[in-house]
Amino acid sequence: MSVILVYSTFPQKEDAHAVSKTLVEQRLVACANILAPHSSLYWWEGEVQASDEVAVIYKTRADLYEKVESKIKRLHSYDSPCVISWEISKGAPEFLQWIEETAQKHKFDIS
Repeated sequence: MSVILVYSTFPQKEDAHAVSKTLVEQRLVACANILAPHSSLYWWEGEVQASDEVAVIYKTRADLYEKVESKIKRLHSYDSPCVISWEISKGAPEFLQWIEETAQKHKFDIS
C-alpha cells in the first residue's frame, strides 16, 4: 500500500475545517493538518492577485487520491482549487501503517 500527502488551500480557516472534518469523518483521510493563515501571491484572471489563505496537509492512501480530490473540489469555494499530492517515500513504519488502516476506502460516502 502506498501512502501520500495531499496539499490544498482554502480562503478561511472555517472552510478548511469544514472540508477537513468531512474527509476525516468519511475516512477518506487519516489526518488533516490545518496550518496557520498565510499570504499567497498568484496569477489569476490575467493579473497578480494577493490573498490570505489556509493550507491543509492531508495524510491518506494513494488509492484514495481521486476520491479525496473529488470531495475537495465538490466542497471547495474556489473555481480551481489547489489539490496536489506527493508520495511518502520513507516514514516511521507504525505511523504509515496507522494511515493505511485509518483511511479506508469502504468507509466513505462520496455524496
